[in-house]
Amino acid sequence: MKLLVAKETSQGEKRVALIPESVKKLKSKGFTIVVEKGAGEASFISDKEYEEAGATLALAQDLKDADAILKVRPPEIKEIDGYKDGAWLFATLDPLHRTDALNAYEKKKLTTFAMEFIPRITLAQSMDVLSSMASIAGYRAVLLASQEFGRFFPMLMTAAGTIPPAKAFVLGAGVAGLQAIATAKRLGAVVEAFDVRAAAAEQVESLGAKFVKMEITENLQDDQGYAKEASPEFIAKQKELLHKHIAKSDIVITTAQIFGKKAPILIEDYMVKSMKPGSVIVDLASETGGNCTLTKHGETVEVNGVKILAPANITSTMASAASRMLSKNMENLLTYLFENGSLVHDFATDEILKRSIVTRDGTTVSEIVKKATGR
Repeated sequence: MKLLVAKETSQGEKRVALIPESVKKLKSKGFTIVVEKGAGEASFISDKEYEEAGATLALAQDLKDADAILKVRPPEIKEIDGYKDGAWLFATLDPLHRTDALNAYEKKKLTTFAMEFIPRITLAQSMDVLSSMASIAGYRAVLLASQEFGRFFPMLMTAAGTIPPAKAFVLGAGVAGLQAIATAKRLGAVVEAFDVRAAAAEQVESLGAKFVKMEITENLQDDQGYAKEASPEFIAKQKELLHKHIAKSDIVITTAQIFGKKAPILIEDYMVKSMKPGSVIVDLASETGGNCTLTKHGETVEVNGVKILAPANITSTMASAASRMLSKNMENLLTYLFENGSLVHDFATDEILKRSIVTRDGTTVSEIVKKATGR
């Protein structure tokens, strides 16, 4: 089976789908691997390193001959036209929003695998791209906040007096939130965290943070472990509670997202205005609308001295580490799915395939995508 590691074409994308270490391991399992020239440069991986690992550098014909194309971000429409009919495409495809690509996938009869659709089950943990990238996002968010915050994070006792520690509040205790909590604690901040899942309290407290409790009578988690939409009554009570804690916080990191839907609004204008000047909000949900009403994706907004950061593709700012994690996820997925170039699992019964395949044989087969797009 011939795998093509394609160069990313999305603006600002520095990651690469496969690193040389994974190339070696996949070659040992019978895969043939070609790498587009310069694919790893932004992650500080040279073409020579890929060649030394056993890959060959791609020629124009390789794009048309590849059995599977590996990417981080979705391909441009013009790229899809150059793929082999019936090939596989592995990437974070964002098919719920990039619906224009579905026709192109169907036309080329591609089997498209949305990496972000991989279910959160024990079997798929080693393939879970969302968790890998969320860990980086949570870590990086706190570092960005520390750069914009005009004070120390830890308490300092000096000859000039005692400097109190920064107060950080993390909204959402999933993978990104837990990493943000751990990072803020390492930097010396006093950390609080909130999550709609009461079960998250133990994880939050194990990291040394205080869990902000709320009486929760609704089940706000689906069978895949993702957050669900809450009722208006719940949202009103939640905002009242959050406002009290946001007003006294120096740093707020928001991570709340709902799979396939617009991010929930947790921070209203009046909450931002109640914060002290010099405070910082980092909204990690900006790509799906943001958790703050004042968020502007890819920009930094300042309101009454409070900065709201909404970094675009934050994981790409740590391209080397992110590529290593992505590559391992991809390697684990490919070795799970294929043996000697043949698929060893059934589309109809395998949980990972059933949830993650978007198109196949010229048809959109994903129930998630069909429901959202009406196809």
